[in-house]
Amino acid sequence: MQLRLTRPWRDLNEAEVSRLPGQLGVYELADEDGQVIYVGYAGGKSLFGLRSAVQGHIGSTRAARFRYEVNSQYMSRYHELLMLHARDDGDIPELNRATHSRRPSPVG
Repeated sequence: MQLRLTRPWRDLNEAEVSRLPGQLGVYELADEDGQVIYVGYAGGKSLFGLRSAVQGHIGSTRAARFRYEVNSQYMSRYHELLMLHARDDGDIPELNRATHSRRPSPVG
């Protein structure tokens, strides 16, 4: 398994989202410039898995694209993707900041 999501980006629209599987997993949303602005997951409470989780973002954010990974260990994978993003970019994605507390940067 790759550390980062490797599927190609898809346009965030009804036609593309309707093709998603109703399975557990993780996903990333990106803006028009290709910057990841949100990392999310479809867990046991997602009625139709990835399909319904991603569909909830259509028109509600400035996200233009998405990519996903089916993964039954979605919470571990979700946290891993957030940590990778923070390591690469200095912080977690913009739209995740409201729901996660930030830890102070290590000194040194």
